[in-house]
Amino acid sequence: MSAERPYIDKQHPEVYKAAVKAAAASRTAAHEAGLGDDTIEMINIRVSQINGCPTCLSVHFPKALKAGVEQSTLDLLPAWREAGVFTDEQKAALLLAESLTVIDPAIDRDSVNARAAVHLTKDQISAVEWITTMINAFNRVSIASGHPALTS
Repeated sequence: MSAERPYIDKQHPEVYKAAVKAAAASRTAAHEAGLGDDTIEMINIRVSQINGCPTCLSVHFPKALKAGVEQSTLDLLPAWREAGVFTDEQKAALLLAESLTVIDPAIDRDSVNARAAVHLTKDQISAVEWITTMINAFNRVSIASGHPALTS
């Protein structure tokens, strides 16, 4: 860590603690909406793949395995649309997560939400979007700070 690139979570720990609390609240909301840790962790991994965050990937791959996601399923996550192994609920969640991570004015958010609403309730859509928002925030904290990937 250098003076020019501080670990922002350590530099302002009160802000980081608030983010951790918000992430915990988003996970609780997701559980209350009926989403499992398997879907939550696949969202966390897919968003972290898109953002290129090795730290978050190294945290969430083991959590996904612990949540019961098969390694072969995780291997196919970048190709979730074509893989044929994801449930309709998981595909809807991943669609929402990707559309909220890659901000593209050409993407019609109303259309994305309508497609997701075929398989997710309004509470689930909101929970997926909160999970996505929080992992995007943690990706940016780790990328800004230059956090290394965690190794076992």
